Amino acid sequence: MGHAPHAGSTPMGVLCGMGAGALWGLVFLAPELARAFSPLQLTVGRYLAYGLLSALLVAPRRRRLVALLSRRDWLALGWLALAGNTLYYVLLATAVQTGGIAMTSLVIGFLPVAVTIIGSRDRGAVPLARLTPSLLLCAAGAVCIGWQAIAAPASGSVRDQLIGLACAIGALASWTAFAVSNSRCLARLDRVSVHDWNLLIGIVTGAQALLLIPATLALDDWNRAAGDWATFAGVSIGVAIFASLAGNTLWNRMSRLLPLTLVGQMILFETLFALLYAFLWEQRLPTATEAAAFVLVVLSVVSCLSAHQRERRGPVAQ
Repeated sequence: MGHAPHAGSTPMGVLCGMGAGALWGLVFLAPELARAFSPLQLTVGRYLAYGLLSALLVAPRRRRLVALLSRRDWLALGWLALAGNTLYYVLLATAVQTGGIAMTSLVIGFLPVAVTIIGSRDRGAVPLARLTPSLLLCAAGAVCIGWQAIAAPASGSVRDQLIGLACAIGALASWTAFAVSNSRCLARLDRVSVHDWNLLIGIVTGAQALLLIPATLALDDWNRAAGDWATFAGVSIGVAIFASLAGNTLWNRMSRLLPLTLVGQMILFETLFALLYAFLWEQRLPTATEAAAFVLVVLSVVSCLSAHQRERRGPVAQ
């Protein structure tokens, strides 16, 4: 499986990937902004808002869209909603609140490596050997991103750090599965626009959030001050609009413009913007290690772009 985008699609695809990363980086801040609420509560709030907004936007053409989808497509939507949204965000929010943004960014920073390795098996993909320099730079940048969190004494307990690390690894696995499956679904479903596909995922995610309400009512304390509820509502709606609606649409557009091996590299922008927002939130400049991570990540993307350009020039020359 796989897809072969046309030659002029790379610059626009990269811009869409950067835009998606800038919006998705906001989700790392959300658990800190609404720390009074649990990861499960944050997930329910965000995805109820996402599902409601998606349902309103898709309503005028719902009959046409339903007619285009098969049972297989609906099953795919359920899986993508779970892996890329519901399960991923529960794990991510838990990792941020227990292990910190730096450690979570470190683990999530390995997403490009995982997705690129899987994508190298697709038809027409750039051989993995040509992507080795890019993958090494990516890995080095990811290690630098969270080096201080590992080298310095942990701010929380050892138990919290281990829970955060385990949840971050779970989020990494969940979103890797989503990125690969979503890219292949978009390549197969050319009859559905990327915007409508995102809205359909939003509706299914909203339905999953409804199923989580009994669990969070039983497990979590909902007694909060009025100010906390205002923050919760603002964070939930803001993340739903900017990250889930706008960010996912840009990502889906990029997934149709770029091969899967390059799609993996674009996830790096989420990590970079997450760190940038963290620096602004903490009101500080990046350290030398964090600055080195920026450089390594940029070099990784440039190296990957160069490998794809050489691959495209080869067949043309032949």
